[in-house]
Amino acid sequence: MTTNTLPAQLAAGDRLGQYLVERVEALPEMQGQLILLRHDNGARHAHVVRDDDNAAFGVTFPTVPKDSTGVAHILEHIVLMGSQRYPVPDPFFSMLPRSLNTFMNAMTSNDWTTYPFSTRNEKDFFNLLGVYLDATFFPLMRYESFRQDGHRFEFATPDDPTSELKLQGVVYNEMKGAMASPGSVIWRAFGKALFPDLTYANNSGGSPENIPSLTYENLRAFHAAHYHPSNAFFFTYGKLPLERILEVIEEHVMSHFTRQDLDVSIPDQTPFPEPRTERVTYPGSDVERGAQVLVGWKLGLTSHADSNLRWSVLSDVLLGNPAAPLTRPLIDSGLGSALADLSGYRDSFREGAFAAGLKGLPAGKAQEVETLVLDTLRGIVNDGIDPELIESSLHQFEIGQKEVSNAGYPYGLQVMFRLLGPWLYGGDPVTGLRLDAELERLRGDLQRGRVFEPMIEEQLLNNPHRVTLEVAPDPELATRAEADEQALVQRLSAGFTDEDRQRVVAESLRLKEVQALESDPTILPTLALSDVPTEVPRVTYRVEEAGSATVGRVPLPTGGLSYLDVQVRLPDVPEDLLDTLPLYAFAVTRSGAAGQDYLALSRRLEAVTGGVTASVNVGSRPDNLEALRLTLSFSGKALSRNAPALVEIMRDLLVAPEFTQDRLEQLLKQRLAGMKASVVQSGNMYAERLALAQVSRAGVLHERFSGLSALAALKTIVEEGGLDELLARFERIRELLTRGTPLLCLTATPDEIGLDLSPLTGTFGTPDPVGHPAPALFAGGPQARVTDSPVAFNAVAFQTVPFTHADSPALLVLSRLLRSEYLLSEIREKGGAYGGGASFEPQQGLFSMSSYRDPHISRTLQVFRDARAFLDTELGERELTEAILASSKLLDPLTSPDTAGRLRFFGDQAGYTPEVQEAYKDRLLQVALADLRRVMDTYLTPERAAYGLVAGRDPNEDVKELGLSFTVQTI
Repeated sequence: MTTNTLPAQLAAGDRLGQYLVERVEALPEMQGQLILLRHDNGARHAHVVRDDDNAAFGVTFPTVPKDSTGVAHILEHIVLMGSQRYPVPDPFFSMLPRSLNTFMNAMTSNDWTTYPFSTRNEKDFFNLLGVYLDATFFPLMRYESFRQDGHRFEFATPDDPTSELKLQGVVYNEMKGAMASPGSVIWRAFGKALFPDLTYANNSGGSPENIPSLTYENLRAFHAAHYHPSNAFFFTYGKLPLERILEVIEEHVMSHFTRQDLDVSIPDQTPFPEPRTERVTYPGSDVERGAQVLVGWKLGLTSHADSNLRWSVLSDVLLGNPAAPLTRPLIDSGLGSALADLSGYRDSFREGAFAAGLKGLPAGKAQEVETLVLDTLRGIVNDGIDPELIESSLHQFEIGQKEVSNAGYPYGLQVMFRLLGPWLYGGDPVTGLRLDAELERLRGDLQRGRVFEPMIEEQLLNNPHRVTLEVAPDPELATRAEADEQALVQRLSAGFTDEDRQRVVAESLRLKEVQALESDPTILPTLALSDVPTEVPRVTYRVEEAGSATVGRVPLPTGGLSYLDVQVRLPDVPEDLLDTLPLYAFAVTRSGAAGQDYLALSRRLEAVTGGVTASVNVGSRPDNLEALRLTLSFSGKALSRNAPALVEIMRDLLVAPEFTQDRLEQLLKQRLAGMKASVVQSGNMYAERLALAQVSRAGVLHERFSGLSALAALKTIVEEGGLDELLARFERIRELLTRGTPLLCLTATPDEIGLDLSPLTGTFGTPDPVGHPAPALFAGGPQARVTDSPVAFNAVAFQTVPFTHADSPALLVLSRLLRSEYLLSEIREKGGAYGGGASFEPQQGLFSMSSYRDPHISRTLQVFRDARAFLDTELGERELTEAILASSKLLDPLTSPDTAGRLRFFGDQAGYTPEVQEAYKDRLLQVALADLRRVMDTYLTPERAAYGLVAGRDPNEDVKELGLSFTVQTI
């Protein structure tokens, strides 16, 4: 990487080309510097200089739709589908395999649209920068692209105008699926309820009933009104030269525009004179426990740094853990099973919002929940807030300020999103990154008297701008929505003449012609295989034996935090305990321990740690897929000064957990509510697990731990009882842990790496041999699960070979080739699904193909079957090289101090040493096209295939012609 070469002593008032430096600000918490610039044409640019080789970019446009046609969302898709310099059908998707990016995406929020990426390769950064700039500012916006991804009429048989007329479109089908999710419905309804006069009242993603109203002309006009440098917020991060970046942006974009006055302002919402009540529904059949009630308030401007911080802290104080003074009474009331979605403070609107409520309710509980929330808040004001709770919350903010992690989003993009909040709404962007002054003021005010109680009284209890929102399931809504869609088609086509019908046929055939056109992707920039790093990072650590425990100590610059991971390899697990393991992992950190109930333990966790989590994992040896291994892992972090306290807490959780029937019942209801909500949001994941459980023992364990069979088992416990038996199984698991083989990994600064771990290591005796579970494969052939979804999620799966097998790299390359060159086109572009792809998990040899929010079942399953025929089409070195590039990214994940040490230590202990991984990379770079055909003929044959799907109806009528018969169950 090139070292940053900023001009010496760059200061406010300096000029860099057409840019004026408006501000230079040190960022000591992240060892960086912020430079704010403005171009002569009005474009704003924030550059964060930091010694991080993962460079990041984003360009964000305030977008304020005036309706729910989804114009901002559809535009986000269309601008990425061909531009002036890169007139190929899908430069965005085409760049995915031509790059070593660590992140590439685009996203539409309530009132902005952003296009971010990050990469560790300098050449790649400038390749992607050119593509992103051309896409956003100079898109072709073809009419055919609008019809493909937006909406279109299409006959069931495209060239037969007498067949059934339907609505199609990628975004149209995406939003049909999204609006079947209670989480999506409540989010849209919340914005509309609190801000009925503003852009937030509209569905920026698009409501299915409104999307067909969007015209191609309106789409182009929206781009012209919003995608202009005068309305753009640029962000760059890392140690690449700022001048070079600005020169590229100047050449590609700025030199082609003049300043314009664009009005994308959002006014204040007129306050309500009195509280309101709103009710919306979503397609769901769980009328007993499927409703949510949320009580929400409009607050002050989110650009006001002091107010934003104080509401963020207060939200954490009130709702941040099970012992929090608003959380506990809500859950203990027994009205619902968990906090409602969106509970807490929201700064994602121009004016802030706070909300609290419950989910897991029967319908008609709005008044009870509202009364409970208001009465609890009054009690908090009267009784006062324990200062220790406030101090614990401030402690969490201190951790957040110090931690530098690439977990979730790359850190550079986390910085971007923190900065964007105040920046877009006219506030000081520095306050998104540095809270020193605001925290100091808050601490001073807290010393002088009560701060948060008056906020609750004045801005919540005495604030009439309040909405009580109920979101309830409607078992008939899916049927009505389908009928409404048919009625919409009939209404929009009521006056169709034969000429109109022929026009629909002609446009459908034209779209298919365009989709089938050969393009020249070589006009896009790319990397070569020589750009792929062949070495696997080696993190220095030392190993010591402490009794039966193996301890790895990893010294890294962690910014003053200590990370501790305890992985216990389990002995043989009795069959009746397998399904209980994930429930134990979920409950153990949310219950009590060592004489403290769950309330006391949650306060202790909040006060001295950044959180402790537990998980159950399935591992295998690099050379043997059948030698499975189960581990129960505990992971925690703390400021280094609190690291000894973290060790003590993790010891207590391991050896002295305490479960009660009442608390366990609460937790299981919370888990059940979360899993139910995730089905229509992540149906492809559940479909894949159903399929994999038919061919792989590891797949069986994944399905039993977190698939639909786990959901069914949990539902039985919650609805039919059995807590006494479950508690007995929990005790057996606790005892099993003490006979496990412990591995500990500590990552800390060199000064803190000697932390005493004996309180943990001393709890383990002589371990039993590590067990190797061998659960029976799921029988019964293709599996389908029916739920409240207007779209389908299809999957086919295969068991293949272990990591060290010579064919594994070819299978990985095959998955990337099918994903980018075949399935994307067939399932998304031609089929109208939101997504389709292939994946391969080398460590467990699991290969799958799947679709996401898909209007088709039999067509997609046929596409899966035709994958082999696709390999006989004209494929060349370009396609192979891109597939290898895409594969190499999966073998070189982005790490940071919090993850690098644990990945290396536990990888080495499991046999995935740098040497083993480098040998895999070497074989990957040698894969040939003939290898892809061979491994498909060997491992991905029809007789080895297993099918799983999640849909809104029985699929068997659809799939008769495929010779398939699904076992169907209702979720």
